[in-house]
Amino acid sequence: MDVSCVELEVVGLHMNRALEGIVVVALEQAVAAPLATSRLADAGARVIKLERPEGDFARGYDDYVDGMSSYFIWNNRGKQSCIVDLKQTHDLELVETMLASADVFVQNLAPGATDRLGIGSELLRQRFPRLIVCDIGGYAPGTPDHDRKAYDLLIQAETGLAGVTGSAQSGPSRVGISICDISTGQAAYSAILEALLMRERTGEGSHIQVSLFDTIAEYMNVPYLVSRYGGKEPRRLGLAHPSIAPYGVFFTSDGQVLIAIQNDREWDVFCQKILGDPSLASDPRFASNVARINNRQSLDVVVQKSIGKHSLADMCKLLDDVRIAYGRLSDMAALAAHKSATKSTVSTPVGDVELIATPVTINGQRPSLGSVPALGEHSDALRREYAPATVGRPQARSAGRNLS
Repeated sequence: MDVSCVELEVVGLHMNRALEGIVVVALEQAVAAPLATSRLADAGARVIKLERPEGDFARGYDDYVDGMSSYFIWNNRGKQSCIVDLKQTHDLELVETMLASADVFVQNLAPGATDRLGIGSELLRQRFPRLIVCDIGGYAPGTPDHDRKAYDLLIQAETGLAGVTGSAQSGPSRVGISICDISTGQAAYSAILEALLMRERTGEGSHIQVSLFDTIAEYMNVPYLVSRYGGKEPRRLGLAHPSIAPYGVFFTSDGQVLIAIQNDREWDVFCQKILGDPSLASDPRFASNVARINNRQSLDVVVQKSIGKHSLADMCKLLDDVRIAYGRLSDMAALAAHKSATKSTVSTPVGDVELIATPVTINGQRPSLGSVPALGEHSDALRREYAPATVGRPQARSAGRNLS
């Protein structure tokens, strides 16, 4: 595999980014909410991260990055950290003063926690009509499970995702990343952007509610439809696609390659140029994708017999020559060395850290990443800036710039 990597040209931190002037207050922890607000920060929003005195517990998930948590570094760049104890009246007043001039409030505390503090969504929307409030939870409000604690792996199991992941031999398996948290954070980010656009039209904020369960349950629609209308419980196939064939892993003489045939035209090319047997394209067992799925075991034997004669490098070249899609099975060292992997650097309290870059380029460039804050790094400055003018409920004041 080519071990070169793409050099990243980043955009300066002071460019005019889409969310410059937008203020986000985040009462957040773990992964889902911090991921959403880190994307807002990447887009130029000012994100004030409220942390309990002991800090976001994701700070302690691991210590792999020179003593810092890999999770925390990834999801908290570009934010300001302010320590607050919301059991203390003066800290609650400080937060209310922040909210009076904020554009977005994101929280993922336990269900009902913000209501008990007097900063629940319904009350905030009454007091600050332009505020966009985003509540992130495990289960949707109004469902029987709303008050349950919920974490990523538990939701993978509850939604059936674990049941379609893994192989027949392994049994149900966890997806190898925190996919429920990540997907829910992305869903929240998208909804917040929609709400900012709506506020520009109407002048009114919105109340957003998103849950881990709903996010992943919606992702499960294909296996759900197969089960409900096709009468088939999806099987665990490991590195194979349940609805397309051949689409999965095959063994070369010295490695593994995943091959993806998306349509009958590609299958015809594959039979001629790779398998060396054009007659397979019209074989009734393999002539259509549905037929190939129904005869997957026989198909895999035919394909494997041919693939196994080649080295990995030779097979990749053959597939490139006829433009058949394939993938090599990478570990993290291979990802780091991948010729298409783009890197970015983020400043942290323990020094610069290299990350895989954000996925979107705008006008040919990717955003630079703001610094990862130390716990309470900005507490003093934020307390001075947002000191309540009077004891009690603060009055709303003008934000720096709003989308209106």
